[in-house]
Amino acid sequence: MSLEAIKQVTETEESIQTHKAAAEAEARQIVADAEKAGQALVKQMRSKAAEQGKELLRQAEERAAIRAKEIEAGAEAESVRQRQQAEARLKETAEFIVERVVKH
Repeated sequence: MSLEAIKQVTETEESIQTHKAAAEAEARQIVADAEKAGQALVKQMRSKAAEQGKELLRQAEERAAIRAKEIEAGAEAESVRQRQQAEARLKETAEFIVERVVKH
């Protein structure tokens, strides 16, 4: 093999090694960029999920407050009804007691 052929083979091998190293470095950079983008996306999704969770909690609390007011209004109305019913019976009860005391 001539010196020129050996030189050409050596240059080709060096060129291949250079391209291989560049390709490996590029592959490592692509992986690093993908990992960085993936981590940013995970962080973004966690933040979005937390915001959605807070909004859902706020909506639930709002519905619970409305329902509590409805229950409170119903209880108040029932209390008034029972109080009125008791007051109406109070007169009847007093008359009954007086009647029983007077008869005995």
